[in-house]
Amino acid sequence: MTTSDAPPPTVWPAFRARDARALIRFLVDAFGFEETAVYGEGDAVAHAELSWPLGGGVMLGSVRDDGAQGWHVQPGSTGCYVVTDDPDALFARAVAAGAEVLRPLEDTDHGSREFAVRDPEGNLWSFGTYRGEPRRVS
Repeated sequence: MTTSDAPPPTVWPAFRARDARALIRFLVDAFGFEETAVYGEGDAVAHAELSWPLGGGVMLGSVRDDGAQGWHVQPGSTGCYVVTDDPDALFARAVAAGAEVLRPLEDTDHGSREFAVRDPEGNLWSFGTYRGEPRRVS
C-alpha cells in the first residue's frame, strides 16, 4: 500500500533492450506498467521509466554498441518480482498480450498467488500477491 508519507521509490530494476520502444509498449499493454518518461530519438531509447501502479517501477534503455555506456546488462538477462492485487486478471492480460508463460498461476506455500512469464526480450517477470516481510524497526 502506498501512503502519502511513503518515501518515493529508490530501488529501480534497470535493464537494456534490443527494441526498447517495442518492449515499453509490451510492458504497458501486457502488464499494466505506466509510461512515465521516455527519452531518445528514433528507435533509440536513452532512458525510460515505467511506473507500477502500486508503487515503484523499472528503468530501461536501448542496448548500445558504443562501449562507453557503462551499463553492460545484456538484453533479456533481467528478472523482476512485482506485487499485484489481482494476479488472476493480470495473468489473463499478460497471456492475451503474448507473454510466454513460465509458471502458471498458482498458490504458493508462502501465501502468495503468483505466476511467471517472459517478455519478448527474454526478461523474466514474476507477479504475485506476496508483499515481502515487514521492515524491522531499529
